[in-house]
Amino acid sequence: MEKICVAVRLRPPISQEFSSGTFWRVEDNRISLHKLHGTPISGLSYAFDHVFNESCSNSKVYELLTKDIIHATVDGFNGTAFAYGQTSSGKTFTMNGSSNDAGIIHRAVNDIFQKIQMISDREFLIRVSYMEIYNEEINDLFAVENQKLQIHESLERGIFVAGLREEIVNNAEQVMELLESGEVNRHFGETNMNARSSRSHTIFRMVIESKGKDTGSSGAYSSNDAIRVSVLNLVDLAGSERIAKTGAGGVRLKEGKYINKSLMVLSNVINKLSDGAKQRAHIPYRDSKLTRILQPALGGNAKTSIICTVAPEEIHVEETKGTLLFASRAKRITNCAQVNEILTEAALLKRQKLEIEELRRKLEGSRAEVLEQEILKLRNDMLKYELEREKLEMELEEERRSHEERDQHISDQQMKIENLSTLVSDADRSSSQGSVKESPKEECNDRGDDFKTPCFKAAPNAFVAKRSNYSQLPDLSPLPDSFSNVADEDTWFKMNKGYIADLDSLHTTPARKVQSFPPQDVNPDYSNKNYKQELQNLKRHLELVTEEKNELQRKHAEQIQLNDRLKGEISELKQEALLVREMPQRLCEPVARFKDIYEDVLSKMQNFASDGKSSTAKLLCGTSEIGTTIFSTLETHISKAMDGHKSSSGNDSLIQECNKVLSETLKSTITSLILSETAGTEDKQVKTPSCSCNFKVAAWSQLSGYHLSIMVLFFVMILGYFVSFFGILIF
Repeated sequence: MEKICVAVRLRPPISQEFSSGTFWRVEDNRISLHKLHGTPISGLSYAFDHVFNESCSNSKVYELLTKDIIHATVDGFNGTAFAYGQTSSGKTFTMNGSSNDAGIIHRAVNDIFQKIQMISDREFLIRVSYMEIYNEEINDLFAVENQKLQIHESLERGIFVAGLREEIVNNAEQVMELLESGEVNRHFGETNMNARSSRSHTIFRMVIESKGKDTGSSGAYSSNDAIRVSVLNLVDLAGSERIAKTGAGGVRLKEGKYINKSLMVLSNVINKLSDGAKQRAHIPYRDSKLTRILQPALGGNAKTSIICTVAPEEIHVEETKGTLLFASRAKRITNCAQVNEILTEAALLKRQKLEIEELRRKLEGSRAEVLEQEILKLRNDMLKYELEREKLEMELEEERRSHEERDQHISDQQMKIENLSTLVSDADRSSSQGSVKESPKEECNDRGDDFKTPCFKAAPNAFVAKRSNYSQLPDLSPLPDSFSNVADEDTWFKMNKGYIADLDSLHTTPARKVQSFPPQDVNPDYSNKNYKQELQNLKRHLELVTEEKNELQRKHAEQIQLNDRLKGEISELKQEALLVREMPQRLCEPVARFKDIYEDVLSKMQNFASDGKSSTAKLLCGTSEIGTTIFSTLETHISKAMDGHKSSSGNDSLIQECNKVLSETLKSTITSLILSETAGTEDKQVKTPSCSCNFKVAAWSQLSGYHLSIMVLFFVMILGYFVSFFGILIF
C-alpha cells in the first residue's frame, strides 16, 4: 500500500500588476495565502509532497514527481500521471511542454526507451494509443474515423476502450511523430482566459509487454516463464471554468458544461476514496468516462502522481483554494500497486515450488524440524494429488472406451434378436395347423422323426436348486459376459431338431438397462487451488513465527538491560558492604588514640586537684571511671564487629542504659558540687576583711575549680555522644 504522490505548481503571473490584497507564498513543500504586509491567513496553508514555485522548470517537475513511476512501469507496474487545475493554469504546458522545455509526456517517452536499451535480459513490445474525451464522447486521435468509442471490461485486459487504435513502436522518434499527428485532431478553442484552451481531456497510453530472453534452462523456475504487462497513462485534463470569467457561449458553453461535469465526478470520486475504507460508500466511477478509464489509477493497482497547477493572481484565489482542497484530499488516497505478470500453469507451479523452497530456507533455525516435516508432508500430498488425478484421468478414459464397446455390442445383439424374432414368427405361422402340443408331464414331445421338444421336467432323484426367499429377484435378465457362447438360429435348429417355439406364449425378457458409471468429480484445478491455500497457510505461519521471534528478541534485550542494571547495583552494594566491613577496623585505631588522649587529659586534671578531698577531685575520679567503662564497652563492640558478630537489641539497650546512668551521675555530681561550693563561699564571707588577699586567692582558686568542673562535664558529655555515634556506625 502506498499513497498517491501529489504536487502543486504555481505558474508565473500573466500580468505585472502589483497585488493590493493577498498573494500566495511557497516555502519548501508548503503553500500559504498571505496578506499584503506578509501576515499569513489562518487556515489557508497546505503541505504536499512537492511544491514548485514560478521559476521551476518541467525538467525538475519530471525528476521529482514522475521519473520513479516511469521506471516502475518498465519493471511491470501500472502507472498514471495527470495534471489538474483551472483553465489557463499551466496543465498543458506541464504535460506537453514547449520547444525549449519539453513536458512530462516527451520526457517519459525518451526515458522509457533509454531504460529499455539498458536492460539486456528482456525483450520488450510497446504499443501506444491516444484518445480524447470530448463532450463525454471518446474519440481516437490516431484515427479520426473512430468516434464515440465504448468502454468495456474483461478479466484478461481489465478496463479498456473497444476499437481504439494501437500502434506498435520501436523508438522515441516514432512516438513523437504519432503524438504530433494526434495533437492535430485534438479540440482547442479560444476563451477570455486562454487563447488556446483545451476543450477535451486527453489520455496518452503506453502498453509495455516484456518477456525474459530464453537461457536454455528448463528445470528451475525463471522469470522467462512470465510475461509482464504494464500500462502507463499520461493525462492532460481540461481546466475547470467559470462562465463569468471565460465569457463562453454557444459551443464553448456546452464544452465547458461537460468539462465541469466530468471534473466534478472526479472530485466526488476523490472525496469518497479519501474517507477511508470503513467510512467509504459507493464510489461513482461510472458517472463519468474519465473516472471509469482512470479507475485502476484511483485506489487500484497503479502508481499514481497528480500535479495540481494554480494561478497566482488575486482574482483566482477561490479557484486556487478549490484546487488545493482537491490536492489535499487526493493525498490521503492509497493504492495497491503490484507487478502484472501472466503465467502459464507450468510457470505458476514452478514459481510456487520456488517460493516453498525459499520459505523453507527462511524457517531454518526457528522450529526447523517441525516445519520441515510439514513442508515434506505438503509436498507429498501435492504429489499424491497429482498421481490421483492422473490415475482418475486414465480410469475415466478406459471407462469411456468400455462404454463405447458395450454400446456397440448391445446394438449388434439387438439386431440379431430382431432378425431371429422375425424368422421364428414366420415359421410359427406356417406350421401352426399341424402342430400338436403334449402335456408338460411327459418327458418329451415327439413331432415326427426330425423334431423334438426340449424336456422341462426334472429327472428323477435329480437335485433341484430353489431360490432363497430372502434373495431379491432381479429386475432385468443379466447379459452374458461373452456373446460368443449364445446360440444363433442355426444352432437352435440343430439342438431342437427343427422345433420352432411358440413365441406368442412366451413373455419377452425386457432389455437390460445399461447403467453408465457417473463420471467422478475430477477437478484439474483442485490440486493448484489446494496448493495455493497451503502456500498461504505457510506464509501466515511464517509471519507468526517471525513476529514471535521478534517479540522474544525484544524481551531478551530488555532482560539483558535489566541484568546489567542489577549487576551494577549489586557491585555498588558489594563495595558499600566492603566499606562497612572495613569500618570497625578503621575505627579501632582512632578509638585507641582517643582513649589515650582522654586518660592523659584526666591524669593532668587529677594532678591539678591533688588533695583528693575536694569536689573537683571527686568529680575527676568519677569521670575517669565512667570514661574507662565507656571506652571498654566501645572496644568490646568493635572487637565483636571485627569478629563478624551481628549486633542485637541487647547491645543497643546496654548503650542506652550506660548513657542514662552517665547522665544521672553527671547531674548528681554537678548538683553536689554546686551545693558544696555555695556553702564554702558563705562561710568565707563571715571572715574579717583583713584576709582580703587570701580571699582573692581563694576566689581565684574557686573560679578555676568551676572552670575545670565545667570543662570536665562538657568533655564527658561529648565522649558519651561519640560513643553512641560510634556504636551506630559499627552496628
